[in-house]
Amino acid sequence: MPPSFHLSVKAVLRDAEGGVLLLRRGAQSKANAGKWDFPGGKVNAGEAFDVALRREVLEETGLEITLLGVAGVAEARIGSAHRIFLLLEAKPVDGELRLSGEHDACAWVPRADLPKQDLVRHFRGFARKYAASETPAWE
Repeated sequence: MPPSFHLSVKAVLRDAEGGVLLLRRGAQSKANAGKWDFPGGKVNAGEAFDVALRREVLEETGLEITLLGVAGVAEARIGSAHRIFLLLEAKPVDGELRLSGEHDACAWVPRADLPKQDLVRHFRGFARKYAASETPAWE
């Protein structure tokens, strides 16, 4: 049986100094406990991906965001599912940073230092490319 494909969205959330927000997955996490991750999550059936990303970031961080553009993609086999991750660059526009129960720490990391973090495995290649890339045209 071929794998099923699912879409998840992640925010490469940048602050005014260019730092990128990472969240550490809590010990209770079913997958990747203790690893650093980008805020975001699954897109529900019938939900627009930009709406899903705003919802997920608000749930996980308490921050409202504005989306800037596509930063990249990643993919992973998780059980029998093939998960596609769309990573969108964003910036916070309102709210105060507070973590949900899914995460136990957060950090604003300089873009160049992203590959040095103990990231969830399927985001390591993206982190290397993003850290080495030029500033996008929309800035």
